[in-house]
Amino acid sequence: MVGEPQDDCLFCKIVAGQIPADVVQETETTVAFRDINPQAPTHILVIPKVHHRDAAALAAAEPGIAADILREAGQVAAEEKLDSYRIVFNTGSGAGQTVFHAHAHLLGGRGMQWPPG
Repeated sequence: MVGEPQDDCLFCKIVAGQIPADVVQETETTVAFRDINPQAPTHILVIPKVHHRDAAALAAAEPGIAADILREAGQVAAEEKLDSYRIVFNTGSGAGQTVFHAHAHLLGGRGMQWPPG
């Protein structure tokens, strides 16, 4: 069922506490934790507690939770004292998505180039 935890999903297991993560913030609907393969000095993932394959599926099914992710990313950025930062949603393997549970990458602490790679 859409939104239900998936047994084979890494992020669902983090939400359930089955796999440890360096959690920096948790709300009723989201969990934010440090990426284990950081691409910037600050690289935090903000994920919904509900399972949806990608950002587009989450936004279509539960737009309020999609908004929660953006709000929490902003709050985490403020707590991390980031003056500027980037929020990235990769959707699909061709865009670099490797875990098929919607999530935002909060990247900061260094200059960001445009266009991104």
